[in-house]
Amino acid sequence: MSLRHAASDLAHRLGEHAEAVCRHYLSNGRRQGNYWTVGDVRNAPGRSMFVRLQPSPKGPPGKWTDAATGEHGDLLDVIRESLGLVNFRDVADEARVFLAMPDAMPPRPAEPITQVPIGSPEAASRLVALSKPIIGTLVETYLLGRGITTLYGTGSLRFHPRCYYRPDDHGPTETWPAMIAAVTDLDGHLTGAHRTWLAPDGTGKAPVHTPRKAMGDLLGHAVRFGMPGSVMAAGEGIETTLSLRCAMPDMAMAAALSAAHLAAILFRPNLQRLYVIRDNDPAGDGARDSLLERATDAGIEAIVLSPAMDDLNEDLRHFGLAAFRTSIADQLMRRDRLRYLTRAA
Repeated sequence: MSLRHAASDLAHRLGEHAEAVCRHYLSNGRRQGNYWTVGDVRNAPGRSMFVRLQPSPKGPPGKWTDAATGEHGDLLDVIRESLGLVNFRDVADEARVFLAMPDAMPPRPAEPITQVPIGSPEAASRLVALSKPIIGTLVETYLLGRGITTLYGTGSLRFHPRCYYRPDDHGPTETWPAMIAAVTDLDGHLTGAHRTWLAPDGTGKAPVHTPRKAMGDLLGHAVRFGMPGSVMAAGEGIETTLSLRCAMPDMAMAAALSAAHLAAILFRPNLQRLYVIRDNDPAGDGARDSLLERATDAGIEAIVLSPAMDDLNEDLRHFGLAAFRTSIADQLMRRDRLRYLTRAA
C-alpha cells in the first residue's frame, strides 16, 4: 500500500472513532454537540478549534478547523501535532497502536517515539519541522514593519502560528504566533532554534515579558543567511543582520543571537574577511573586541561595521535604504564595496 493510500485509510479509520481520538489526544477539550472543541491542534486549552465527530454534508468525521489560525486537517494531523512527531511512519505507527491494527507498512528499523527534553536540540528540531516558510505569514509582516524588505534567501526563518510561551514566573502557558529561526553549525546541521513571539497582527513583538528565547546548542553556531564564501558578516540579532542584507544581499551573513555568542562564533576554514556588525552598547563593544582578537589570531581580516544609532536596524528605519547603504559603503573595503554594493544598487 502506498503512503498516500495508507494515510487515507488511517484517517478514515480514525474518523470512525473520532470522539475517542479527541478524548485521548486532545484531552484539554470537550464535546459540544457534534464537535469536539479545544484551543488548538497541539492540545492547548481553549475553544477555537472544532473537530467534526459525526458525518455531515460538510464532510466526514475527524476533519477539523482552527478558527483562530485557519489551520485545518484530519486526525492524523492531530496525532502528529499533539505528540510533536515529524515522520509519517511515526504518526502511522501511533495511529495503529490506538486502533489496535496490524502493521501494514513495510518493515523498518525500530525508532522509539520518546518525549524529548524541553529546550534540547531535539525539541528545537521538532519545532522547526512543525513550522512553515515565512512568505505570506505574520513573520513577513513583522519584518517589513522593521524596514526589512530583502526576504529571499531567508530559509532559516520559519513561522509557527501558535508557539507555546512559558512565562519566566511559571505562570500558565500561553500560545502566540512566532518567528522561528533555525540555528545551525558550519556544516548546516541544526543545533538549536530561536523564537520571537509576535503580536497577533504581526505589527510587533507579543506583549510578553520575554518575547525572545533560544533553545538547543547555540555556542559557536548561528542563524545563517546566504551562500558561504570567503567574505561574510556576523552580528547579534536577526533583525540587525537582515538589515545589512538589505544593502548587501549577496554577502553571506550570520546572526549569533547575543553578544556572548557573537564573540564565540566559529569560522569556516576558507574565511578570509569578516565584517563584525556592532551594536552600540557595552555588550556590543565587548563582543566586537573578543571577535576581532579571535579572527586576527586565526589569520582572518576583521572589520567593524558600526551603526550611527543603537543598531543597524534602527539606522535602516530612520535614514532609509539609500542613506543606509551609503553609510555602510564608507566602512567597507573597496573591493567589497564594488562586489556587493554595486550589485545591490
